[in-house]
Amino acid sequence: MVGVVAVGGAFGATARYGASLLWPTPSSAFPWTTLLVNAVGCAIIGVFLVLITEMWTAHRLVRPFFGTGVLGGFTTFSTYTVDFTRLIQDGRIAIAFGYLLGTLVVAMAAVWTAVAATRRVLGGYGSGYGGGPGGRAAR
Repeated sequence: MVGVVAVGGAFGATARYGASLLWPTPSSAFPWTTLLVNAVGCAIIGVFLVLITEMWTAHRLVRPFFGTGVLGGFTTFSTYTVDFTRLIQDGRIAIAFGYLLGTLVVAMAAVWTAVAATRRVLGGYGSGYGGGPGGRAAR
């Protein structure tokens, strides 16, 4: 199990690093890349959880590999706290606290929106407990 999470984490962290190379954030700028990565990762986990809890019976290693490993390595709430600290140290107190709260709101909204959109796209699958054909009850 630890190995599966580690391999997934390596993939996720590599993707996050790639995002930071594509959209670098200067030390004095607002950390848009971190905010975007966290929002995207949270949206993906919303889709993933609907699929594996309401649509499919997933292999027991799928959730730790993808959910914990890949998405845990991709999202970067540790960098989020470093960004918050840097903003505080730069004297940008209001922006720092806006970022602190805003990231949580954006992350939760991304999960909720992705879950709702996935259920809607699936056309009734996941509209309650039990999912659709091949799904399993999420009780």
